[in-house]
Amino acid sequence: MHDTDDGKNARRFGLPTAVALVMGNIIGGGIFLLPASVAPFGTVSLLAFGVLTIGAIALALVFGRLAGRFPRTGGPYVYAREAFGDFAGFLSAWSYWTMTWVSNAALAVAGVGYFHVLTGGQSSKGTDLVVALAALWLPALVNFAGTRWVGAIQLIATVLKYIPMLFVAVVGVFYFDPKNLGGFTEGGGDWVGGLTAAAAILLYSYVGVESAAMSAGEVRDPERNVGRASVLGTIGAALVYLLGTVSVFGTVPHDKLVKSTAPFSDAVDAMFGGTWGGTLIAGAAVISIMGALNGWTLMSAQAPYAAAKDGLFPAVFGKKKRGVPTAGVLAAAVLASLLTLVNYTIGEGGVFEILVLITTFSATVPYLLAAAAQLYFLLTGRRDKVHTGRMTWDITLALGAFAFAFWLVAGAGYAAIYQGVLFLFAGILVYVWLAARRPAASGAQSEATPEAAPAAEPSEALTR
Repeated sequence: MHDTDDGKNARRFGLPTAVALVMGNIIGGGIFLLPASVAPFGTVSLLAFGVLTIGAIALALVFGRLAGRFPRTGGPYVYAREAFGDFAGFLSAWSYWTMTWVSNAALAVAGVGYFHVLTGGQSSKGTDLVVALAALWLPALVNFAGTRWVGAIQLIATVLKYIPMLFVAVVGVFYFDPKNLGGFTEGGGDWVGGLTAAAAILLYSYVGVESAAMSAGEVRDPERNVGRASVLGTIGAALVYLLGTVSVFGTVPHDKLVKSTAPFSDAVDAMFGGTWGGTLIAGAAVISIMGALNGWTLMSAQAPYAAAKDGLFPAVFGKKKRGVPTAGVLAAAVLASLLTLVNYTIGEGGVFEILVLITTFSATVPYLLAAAAQLYFLLTGRRDKVHTGRMTWDITLALGAFAFAFWLVAGAGYAAIYQGVLFLFAGILVYVWLAARRPAASGAQSEATPEAAPAAEPSEALTR
């Protein structure tokens, strides 16, 4: 069943808005530093981007297939629970929820620097805190206004940030000078090592590919449009990533690029002269971050909403107003604000950095479980009901998506995995508390199941 909107101002996302949601959530503030971050590894980093793009598209296709089976809000949480039960579903929802509100705090903090470049204001802890909190609460207010406003703002922000970045990517071709490129590998290492090192930095560039699936209940005709939006949004983001990075590599001399703190600004200045490029890119970065915060604020409420409907999150998270789970939006905004406050008061102790490591790992858990769920549905279905070629293709996609998610885990690093696993296990206490509060409902459901619904045929997994 599709989710039903429970407010007059609620409106389902059409395909363009769903694409903007995916693209806007993938493209945050990190793209503006990525060319400089991977430049020390040489142009092999472009190959790493290409490989990662293939993996991200495979994951997008898998989310589209899964949304066709279960076109409900919650995305990865729904798939994990349907395949492996309540506990796996809870772990997926808990991990995703953690990732969203921590990453929102990180996005807000990252946007402060761009804001000062754009306005020419002076940086101070007090001013920076106010700007960061405003960056968190303005998108929250948009979400409180309903899906109508979330979709409109997301579409506008995506267009406004996409145009200048695409401009740099396209115009940069005419100023491209191969002499500016570094070697295929830098530092004397082999290309495999350079590829792996660059990929470790680039891996999280595609987090957000699941955005349409996560909001499937708010997408019109989700069986078709979630898959389309996931793929089109991922490809659109990939074009900006790849073409933009190539243009920056070809317009900014390599020795300058590796030290750059604003590579896109340096590229614009190299093309046209002057220093106005910094202001242009700072404006695009602020719009990009605010658009990403708008989308991720909605994402922060979707997994808890779906889990609350199944009794796996507190019931207050399962209520909507104007199509938006307002309790989830409020909780994420408050938690992100507290984390931001910590960053600007006692952040020197490394608390903020630890939580960022937690979110780095937490993003991978729902992906792994979703890809595994797709494999489960394929392998437990009646093969005589599925065309052999389609089955082979779907299994290949699911394996590719699982490999991509597994690569994300490996690229997170030992510290991120260690901190993330501890926080993931801490969620078990929450699951125990919630499970203990619903024994009567669970028992009633298990008693009613044999009479109300006979054992399902294996093929039902393919037709739900």
